[in-house]
Amino acid sequence: MHSSKSHNSKQQNSQRQSSQRHPQEPGRPKTAVVLAGGGARGAYEVGVMLYIREKLAKNLGYQVPIDILTGTSVGAINASYLAATMDRPAIQAQNLRENWTALSIDDLLGVDFADVLKAGRLIFGRPMDYKSTQGSRHGGILNTTGLERFVARKTPWRNISKNINDGTLQALAVSATHVGTGHTVVFTQTSDATPGWSQDPFVEQKNGRIGPRHVLASAAIPVIFSAVKIGGEYYTDGGLRQNTPMSPAIRLGADRLLVVSLRHISSPEELEVQHKSGTHYPRPLFLLGKALDALMLDHTEYDLDRLKRTNTILEAGTQAFGDQFNDMLNNKLVELQGAPIRPIEAVHIRPSQDIGEMAADFINAGKAHIKNRLLSRFMRKYVQGEDDSHSDIPSYLLFDGDFANDLIDLGYEDAAQQEEQLANLFAVRDTI
Repeated sequence: MHSSKSHNSKQQNSQRQSSQRHPQEPGRPKTAVVLAGGGARGAYEVGVMLYIREKLAKNLGYQVPIDILTGTSVGAINASYLAATMDRPAIQAQNLRENWTALSIDDLLGVDFADVLKAGRLIFGRPMDYKSTQGSRHGGILNTTGLERFVARKTPWRNISKNINDGTLQALAVSATHVGTGHTVVFTQTSDATPGWSQDPFVEQKNGRIGPRHVLASAAIPVIFSAVKIGGEYYTDGGLRQNTPMSPAIRLGADRLLVVSLRHISSPEELEVQHKSGTHYPRPLFLLGKALDALMLDHTEYDLDRLKRTNTILEAGTQAFGDQFNDMLNNKLVELQGAPIRPIEAVHIRPSQDIGEMAADFINAGKAHIKNRLLSRFMRKYVQGEDDSHSDIPSYLLFDGDFANDLIDLGYEDAAQQEEQLANLFAVRDTI
């Protein structure tokens, strides 16, 4: 395990100076960090960033530059904090860790019988009249006031504009789902004019200053959390359609991607156990968790495979027709669809352990100290009685400092396993 102690001020100053000495010349490949959604699972992303800012920075001799940040749901929360602290690379991940490990689920989420009854009326009752929806939030089984305070107070929001304006960061993007249309809306804040966006009729882009409400909208798990109103319209969790926002990062100019997702891929042995557990009909709560997991479907593998195919086509074309191939191809592509293509490097880090199972073990071991009786009872009942099942819902809601610490350690260790790939991704070199 790595040490969780903070650097002393001398080390911090040294690392800050080394990051400032790192070349930022025009033509350097632009690097984006893409952070997926997944509720309390987002602590895993902190571990990956901690490895990059501590061990990788030490090995390379400089703090790696991150030009673009994109995130969905909890990834939007982490991405916004990183954007606001990008001028302090040596300490930003350690500070983010301290925020996560200080969490208590009772401070962030609440529920009582009145909330449950209210949610039932919203789900099965008549549509609410206009006056009843004048607030910035609406619906949701859980009371998320504490989470909203956490998001609003822990991130120095004004620093996002400062870091973008002075060139420390090029762009930040967070994705949400528009309630009325079901479309993905990508909220962006950039240093340059917004580039041409997707022609996908189900994806919209809005540029402007990103604040707490955009992030809370991106993280609003449907039914469980309240939808959030922005500009007079309601938005909910961006993970419904774009849980791992790689496309926005590429459209914002990224040449290199570090993609951090929060879903474990089961081994053949794990799949065999899961198939056996599917021979009996599960409880409704278990099905609800699977439905939520399906809604947050991770398309990362498909997107990365498509990216590799594009890279292969460009490389083969260059070998067959010479260096002018890319220019000729892109001239025609711009004419036909308005956007060129280019080679994109990517490193993908995902959990080596099933976070749902980790949540179940944590709760069954009595480590989750939840004072709210309804929430505590729900968590305990959910993880009991289903042999070898994944605790999907608890893993999304378990905002517990000790559990976060376990996920941070896992993220750190998984990043360390890809040290060579990360070093190559962040290496100083000219644009290819």
